[in-house]
Amino acid sequence: MESSQDHARTTIDDTEFSGTVLVHRGEEQVVAESYSYANRSDKLPNTVDTRYGIASGCKIYTAVSICQLVEQGKLAFDTRIVDCLGEEVEHFNPSITIHQLLTHTSGVPDYFDEEVMEDFEELWIKQPMYHIRTLRDFLPLFVGEPMKFAPGEKFHYNNAGYILLGRVVEQLSGLSFTSYVEEHVFKPAEMNGSGYFEMDALPAGTASGYIDLEDGSWKTNIYSLPAKGGSDGGAYVTAGDMKRFWQALFGNKLLSKEFTEKLLTPHVSEDEDTYYGYGVWIDQDEKGISKYHVMGYDPGVSFHSGYYPRQEVTITVCSNRSEGAYPVLSQLEEDLLIK
Repeated sequence: MESSQDHARTTIDDTEFSGTVLVHRGEEQVVAESYSYANRSDKLPNTVDTRYGIASGCKIYTAVSICQLVEQGKLAFDTRIVDCLGEEVEHFNPSITIHQLLTHTSGVPDYFDEEVMEDFEELWIKQPMYHIRTLRDFLPLFVGEPMKFAPGEKFHYNNAGYILLGRVVEQLSGLSFTSYVEEHVFKPAEMNGSGYFEMDALPAGTASGYIDLEDGSWKTNIYSLPAKGGSDGGAYVTAGDMKRFWQALFGNKLLSKEFTEKLLTPHVSEDEDTYYGYGVWIDQDEKGISKYHVMGYDPGVSFHSGYYPRQEVTITVCSNRSEGAYPVLSQLEEDLLIK
């Protein structure tokens, strides 16, 4: 990305990208660049070691955690959620399984339903975001609401289902969900810069998320998101830690080969070429799987990270703005002849 004619650099300039871009081909580092500010007020720059919120990009950590517990024999993919959580989910269809929650086919109501709400901030009118610090705090946002459809009927992306999966992790491990992931996913993957941090107590080196307003001003996202993320989203990572995560996952350091393959199986189709495994999106064509990827969008957050098995390329784009990661990722894919 040193040439002034580089397409990705042009995209970065045109979109006023704020964040970090990291590309590896095998172990070779191809790109490691950061742009704009982690803190606009004090003009503190983003760096390759900056921690970024990744929103739903961390659902794959939840899926890994569940697969670890299945591998240990503590539950099965066809275990019913009611048998794990009892009265917490007794008003939902009793046939809902772990597999259906992992693949967004459970039909449970979502706490942020894009068919009903346009603005994520609408959630916090009745339940202030500063009260949302544990998985239990999310339950009143969707418990008691009617099912969206019968379990297994179709794919419909769902955050609440992953909250329930996190509660299963807590019930079976005896740890808080975030402690479990930090100990059993981040630690073995050597993701030493990553964690689940409270937005009103962020550690040094963490980017604030920015929401750009129509009048040219901006605000941070501290009043737009839960105070602490959980099993459906909200972890903070460095771009380098995502590279280490993919390396650990495909190196079977987090799960055995058998369970890694289960997680990475295209279990359900969203459209003709896009599938969903357990916590991971999968692109597949007539030649087989071309891309495993995760993504996340929240106010002040845009994130994409993927592994491309044919080229042995890893790309991570972290941004502390609501938009920007996808156009940079797409241009990098084109520049690297991945598409």
